[in-house]
Amino acid sequence: MRSLSSHKVQKSHDVPLPLIVKDPYIVRDMSVHCIKSFYNAFEARDAEGMASCYHADVVFTDPAFGDLEGSRASDMWRMLCNNIEGKFFEFHCDQVQGDENKGSAYWEAKYDFSKTGRRVHNKIHATFEFKEGKIIRHIDRFDLHRWAGMALGWKGRLIGGTGFFRRKLQQQTNGLLDRYLQERQAASQPNK
Repeated sequence: MRSLSSHKVQKSHDVPLPLIVKDPYIVRDMSVHCIKSFYNAFEARDAEGMASCYHADVVFTDPAFGDLEGSRASDMWRMLCNNIEGKFFEFHCDQVQGDENKGSAYWEAKYDFSKTGRRVHNKIHATFEFKEGKIIRHIDRFDLHRWAGMALGWKGRLIGGTGFFRRKLQQQTNGLLDRYLQERQAASQPNK
């Protein structure tokens, strides 16, 4: 897969974005830059770079996790980047667009689903809203039924399009995120 850029990926949190600019052409470029920085960081598995593109009050939504707010959205990316470290992962992003208020991108990821080892090729359309030069709203849309078929095989093809499956998946993914956060907090505590 092609990567978002052909040059060496710079950690996006090393490039501060200006917060208040009035010129719409500069703001549009900032929005596109913010989206590209976010996905360059994802390609580099740089969760802190991704988090630096998010506003403190960000709301992230996708079919797998549902709604995640604030630091929980950034922590989800930290968990995902941690989980793919050293594993098969291909990423491609293009069709990045933006203006002063919103933006969008199309991205694809190929990886092996950890519970089954099955290869997944997910195709995602992302939309963004911006506040103060950062992402305040991020929605990833993908075909959950298709994803379930790839990740789980015949069982996923059978029930992957149901509301029951979506609720159960969101319960499981949020449980994994809770466990990740507990482990991260425990690791940061000094030994008594």
